[in-house]
Amino acid sequence: MKLKIGTILTLEPTYTERVEKFRCRVVDQGENLIYIDYPINVVTKKTSFLVDGAQFRVTFMTEEKQSFAFNTEVLGRKGGTVPMIILSCPSPEEFLKIQRREYVRVETKIDVSLEFDGQYTPLVTEDISAGGLAVILNRPVNFQEGDEAKLTIVLPYSNGDIKYVQTSAIIVRIFEKDEIRIASIQFTDTDDIDKQHIVRFCFERQLQVRKKELNKTM
Repeated sequence: MKLKIGTILTLEPTYTERVEKFRCRVVDQGENLIYIDYPINVVTKKTSFLVDGAQFRVTFMTEEKQSFAFNTEVLGRKGGTVPMIILSCPSPEEFLKIQRREYVRVETKIDVSLEFDGQYTPLVTEDISAGGLAVILNRPVNFQEGDEAKLTIVLPYSNGDIKYVQTSAIIVRIFEKDEIRIASIQFTDTDDIDKQHIVRFCFERQLQVRKKELNKTM
């Protein structure tokens, strides 16, 4: 799978509180580089001038209607008949295929604090998505299926940043898996910014898994 000239890209800023989307087109390519025309803000329809060093998540669709994504950074600009912005681009093997599910669930261990009935319980996740998570119940808990609770989720990014997401949630199911008790929890009022933080975290973890798989085959 190769990123072709003329492909339309969607750019979303990472590591920021802003929820924005930009559209642009691949104009040229180089060694681990792509050149794009100046992107258009999807909401304002205005041309945007991306600063050097800004980081984005890129998504695009192939002619076969398959969606892929990768992380990129603005490296500079190139003049000419068509002014272009230079972006970093990994090898096609590192592109992440996007599943058609609305929220991709990623298996990962992160810290969560659950508040129920005035008590705080520290827990560790089994997996997480932008719609909910599963936690390992390695201690007695005072909540059960159907209870409403509040969560504080710790999202550690690979660049060292840490985001704290707070949301209300409902305990959907408590079950056993491989002799481990697990609670499946659904978010009920996550705002758009916090949801975007979780999506970016899941995407980052998927990329890490993808790179490990590639390293094993080399």
